[in-house]
Amino acid sequence: QERPTGDTKSADGNIQTEETALLNHSAQQPPEPTPGSSTSTRTWRQTFACPPQGFLALAVTNVALVALVWAVVWSITGTECLPGGNLFGIMFLYFFAVIGGKIFGLIKIRTLPPLPALLGMLLAGFLIRNIPFVSDIVQINLGWSKALRSISLSIILTRAGLGLDPKALKKLKAVCLRLSFGPCLSETCTAAVLAYLFMHLPWQWGFILGFVLGAVSPAVVVPSMLILQAGGYGVEKGVPTLLMAAGSIDDILAITGFNTCLGMAFSSGSTLYNVLRGVLEVAVGVAAGGILGMFVRYFPSHDQTSLSWKRSYLVLGLSMFAVFGSIRFGFPGSGGLCTLVLAFVAGVGWSDEKREVEKIVAVAWNIFQPFLFGLIGAEVSVTSLRPETVGLCVATLSIALVVRIIATFLMVCFAGFNFKEKVFISLAWIPKATVQAAIGSLALDTARSHQDEQLEKYGMDVLTVAFLAILITAPVGALAIGLAGPRLLQKAQTNNKKDEDGAEAGEEAEACEPS
Repeated sequence: QERPTGDTKSADGNIQTEETALLNHSAQQPPEPTPGSSTSTRTWRQTFACPPQGFLALAVTNVALVALVWAVVWSITGTECLPGGNLFGIMFLYFFAVIGGKIFGLIKIRTLPPLPALLGMLLAGFLIRNIPFVSDIVQINLGWSKALRSISLSIILTRAGLGLDPKALKKLKAVCLRLSFGPCLSETCTAAVLAYLFMHLPWQWGFILGFVLGAVSPAVVVPSMLILQAGGYGVEKGVPTLLMAAGSIDDILAITGFNTCLGMAFSSGSTLYNVLRGVLEVAVGVAAGGILGMFVRYFPSHDQTSLSWKRSYLVLGLSMFAVFGSIRFGFPGSGGLCTLVLAFVAGVGWSDEKREVEKIVAVAWNIFQPFLFGLIGAEVSVTSLRPETVGLCVATLSIALVVRIIATFLMVCFAGFNFKEKVFISLAWIPKATVQAAIGSLALDTARSHQDEQLEKYGMDVLTVAFLAILITAPVGALAIGLAGPRLLQKAQTNNKKDEDGAEAGEEAEACEPS
């Protein structure tokens, strides 16, 4: 009994272990935070840490990347990348269009879909053109501007062709075709008549303007529909699926009609010759697109590596060649339709494998989207706009839009939708953006190539209406879809409960009728 006690007293290690444990215990306990010193102090330390982290590091990195891009291009091209040079103007416009899109993307309102980033890009280009000092140093060659917008157009058409779902089209059938053709043609004819009466445009140019306005914007409609679909609104009756499928056909119809009328407006000859030439351009576009689509469908073969990348390269390359080559071959109206048919035929053959190609094409669109909307905004100059012209453009746009809403409501009658769902579909068919930006300036570019001042005036009127259509209908349409969707569409779970309650009420009524 004495030996363990002696060992314990004489062992210095036990005493040192207790002291060490006590010191470690006190060191492990963090000091009690004083009021108001925890969160704010930690945030300031992270912000101004050395080396920097978080937002400050991100800002420094992005500025360094932009500066490096400019420095490399300047070291290669010299004065072209200095203020007043063509490449400087393109880079300046692109970066500010990206910033404008990011700013609009940060504007978020609860229960509403986000505002389209394309509005920020459009306004960035518009401000660059109309701020005196900035407009002097940003000078972009018209040939470069036209080429960049044509590349963007080919990418849009490729996405539209790949986005067509044959199964959805086969399932929805008649109502999808009615919703695609009816509102588009109604708005086109109304805008053509109003442009002829109010703006004194020739009939060919009136229909060019009408087909520019006749297309709905997938860049606004599709994200809004996906948000509603995720929330279960209108899913049981297939409202989101219907709108997304019909939107693609609507765009194809508008682009095909635009290209046909554009070819007729710039061709010399009798009316019969112009009509036959328009039909010929459509036939050439469909035939060429079908042949190229079948080629891309089987080449590259399935046993090759990097299959999706090769397919994406071929589809995008052939689409750009179709858009640019059709002008060289003298069939400017065939290029867009060829691209649509090419992408659709190839996508049908790839089946589920086309999703990887769609992702790559979407990346290409994200790269060229700031070019398209920034350049469209930069084409509109406040000094060249007359107040009466703007008023007539707004009047034409507004009346045609009202006719479109009424036509949309009538087209979905007798399709199994209730009154609220018909109203929502009519409101969802308002937004205009992507197609208007893609084809709105083509008429002006073609007029400039013919060096005719009167035709350039007509082209500028068409571009002005397209610009105002994007600026007015894109935010209004996005807000209308976000506000009206949860109020007018039935949610899936709520709809089930109502059906059960209605069934029980019907059984009770049937039980009471015999008595």
